[in-house]
Amino acid sequence: MKKKKEVEKFDLSQEAIKINNVNLYYGAFKALNNINMKISQGEITAFIGPSGCGKSTLLKCLNRMNDLVDGCKIEGKFEIGGQDIYAPKFSLQMLRKNVGMVFQKPNPFPMSVYDNIAYAPRLYGIRDKTSLDEIVEKSLTGAAMWEELKDCLNKSALALSGGQQQRLCIARALSVEPQILLMDEPTSALDPISTAKIEELCSQLKQNVTIVMVTHNMQQAARISDKTGFFLLGELIEFDDTEKIFSAPSKEQTERYITGRFG
Repeated sequence: MKKKKEVEKFDLSQEAIKINNVNLYYGAFKALNNINMKISQGEITAFIGPSGCGKSTLLKCLNRMNDLVDGCKIEGKFEIGGQDIYAPKFSLQMLRKNVGMVFQKPNPFPMSVYDNIAYAPRLYGIRDKTSLDEIVEKSLTGAAMWEELKDCLNKSALALSGGQQQRLCIARALSVEPQILLMDEPTSALDPISTAKIEELCSQLKQNVTIVMVTHNMQQAARISDKTGFFLLGELIEFDDTEKIFSAPSKEQTERYITGRFG
């Protein structure tokens, strides 16, 4: 059987993500207003702010999930590795393989642990069992779950605990070796122990994967992110090193949110 052509990777050596003058509308409603941001390779970037401020909307733009929303109009430019991901001839396959997504609620497929991980590699043409076995082990190891699950790979993923399911979803995203991982409140539905495991995992993963995370948990942003962006009413109020955002923010609105005086 002919092997499928290898999907191209982004060159993230200069700049991982660049967002230029972005406005986004849902019909007449302006959800994002003039967003500008640069995200470096190998860092964890956190988006914080009240509900409905545009964090998740911006995150979903980075792998074009808003393409499926009726009445969504985007102005400005999103570049990954210097490539305009909204250009007419840009490869969506390249984007989706290299920019993975983990959602707020765990969403494992109703199949075995093994088949959850092997699903995407099979889509990209990998069929031989030896290669798939290696990918499954590597992905579960990357998600710090191999020792936990190596003896129950044929078990239904739906039988796992919530925290295990979310880490399995991270392992599933890692199966195609993405360069960037988008995480939309990945621990909001989890208990403190599972949350701590995913935070520890993110800190390990950033050696190989650039992570952009939406979180309502400011302590989480302070603990694990390198850079933090504070959003309010569709605007990026402040974006800086996490330590500076939490200890000496430049904007009064940021300080009021951080100290719990609004939001």
